Formats: sequence, structure tokens, C-alpha cells
Amino acid sequence: MSIPGFRRGSRWASEDGGEGFFVLYELEAYETLTSRQYLACLNDPTPWSTKMMLHHRNMVRSQCRILDSFGGGVARFMLTLRFSPGEGRAETLHRHLTELLSRLPTLPGVTGGHLLRTETPEAPATAEQKIRGGDAVADWIVLVSGYDSEVLERVAEAELGASALENAGALPSLAASLYGLSYALTPTDLDSSVRWRGGADLGWGRDHGCVILMT
Repeated sequence: MSIPGFRRGSRWASEDGGEGFFVLYELEAYETLTSRQYLACLNDPTPWSTKMMLHHRNMVRSQCRILDSFGGGVARFMLTLRFSPGEGRAETLHRHLTELLSRLPTLPGVTGGHLLRTETPEAPATAEQKIRGGDAVADWIVLVSGYDSEVLERVAEAELGASALENAGALPSLAASLYGLSYALTPTDLDSSVRWRGGADLGWGRDHGCVILMT
């Protein structure tokens, strides 16, 4: 979070009792992913990172552009979905998801809905990636945040269920998970002299980027 362009990082743990986790870094701009400072960090991992990377199994790492974003704030739960559009169905699927996600934050228990698409910059594998032996990559991603897990589960079964997304143009390869927030950090939290004062601008935005790590 000390790298310029990183606005917030958050870590989430699986709500199904499993070992899965979800890490989200929100960025000032997509171009942060190709910045000299960011690449230098990934190519010079700390001794602790070098040791722990060997234990990261089934990693899905996606560097994304935010296509649509509705609502805001950090809530207790996050529903994540990974999928791909069918051939020739991307535009139709995008329109469907834009309309749906714009309505979700009006539901009690839901605070935000966001559509992201992976656009990994062309670059050689970093030192961290080589330690892990390569990562899987998501294609399209939907994030739905909320403070009521039961509401998010119903959304996952209905509006964002496999059948509904297939009818809207997605391939039948949906991966859905529900996570609970463990910890969130912003750059000001790293400065011990700054404690809950001044202003803040931590919302999502269409032109922002993010990095997503999932297992």
C-alpha cells in the first residue's frame, strides 16, 4: 500500500468454512499496474514473501479494468463471480449486467455492485509469479458487496445464478464464492501520525483499476 496509486487493500476469508481467501487492491488508475514502483516490488519480494509464495495454491490473479460500478463503501460481505461471455455475446451480456448491477444497491442488505474485466498488461513474468509457478486468470468478474449475507446468497442463486447469466450470454463456467471481510488498509493507515482526520475519497470509479487475488 506504500506504492503510489494504491488506494485501498482488503483481505476476505471464505464464508463456507473453507481455506479460500480473496484479496482486493483498488487503484487510482489502471496504469498503476505498469508503474516502475509496482513492478520493482513484484520483482524484489521480501524474504517472507519468498517463503510464503511457495504455499499459495490454486491462485487466480487478475489485473482488471472496472467497466461499471454502482454503490460504494466497504461492507461486511463480498459475493464474487468469475465467468466469460459466449462468442458474440459480450455486448449483450454487458448491457444486462449494467442494468442489473445498477439496481442491486437499492436492495436492503446490498451496498454495491461492480463489473470488472481482466486486461493483464503485456510483461514478462515477475519474480513473485515465478516462485508460485504461474497463476490462473479470471475473465469477467462481478463483485457484489453487502452487510446481509443471506441477501447476497439469494442474489447469487437468482439474478446472478448460472442459468440467469447463461440466458444473458455467459458461458456455463460460473465460479461463485462468498467472503467475509477480515481487514482493510489505506495508505494513510501506514502513517502513524494520521488517525481519522481530514477527508477521504475511496470510492470505486469507471476509470480506476484493481488487482484481484482469489483461491
